[in-house]
Amino acid sequence: MAFSLNKIMLIGNLGQDAETTFTTSNLSVTKFSLATTHSYKNKEGEWTNETTWHNITAFGLSDFYKEALKKGKKFYVEGRLTKNEYTDKENIKRYYTDIIAQSIIPLDSTAGGTNYQPEMINKETTSEEAAKNDDLPF
Repeated sequence: MAFSLNKIMLIGNLGQDAETTFTTSNLSVTKFSLATTHSYKNKEGEWTNETTWHNITAFGLSDFYKEALKKGKKFYVEGRLTKNEYTDKENIKRYYTDIIAQSIIPLDSTAGGTNYQPEMINKETTSEEAAKNDDLPF
């Protein structure tokens, strides 16, 4: 058996409120974007910020997290990177990357107060299970 690792860890701010939909088998699918910023000195010696946006998908989140995932809030997200494709209206194949969240932790005190528990997403209820049911809402 070959061993490999597909793990991504991010700390960033939500770009919009999370949106949750449900599959026909009642599995919640929560999507949101997370911005991370990299700072570096440019050729002139001035600090420059470069923001990268990440698409996050979480399956089976608790209601608390669905409500806490609001625009501007800071979160730690751990998961795995996936590559997806679709055909657009002009019949052109398009590709995009997505992060399937496996752990989400609020970092703002206002995102979850002091009584939050890190959300460890059940690894058995993931995109593979939803894909087998072929009822993902996207």
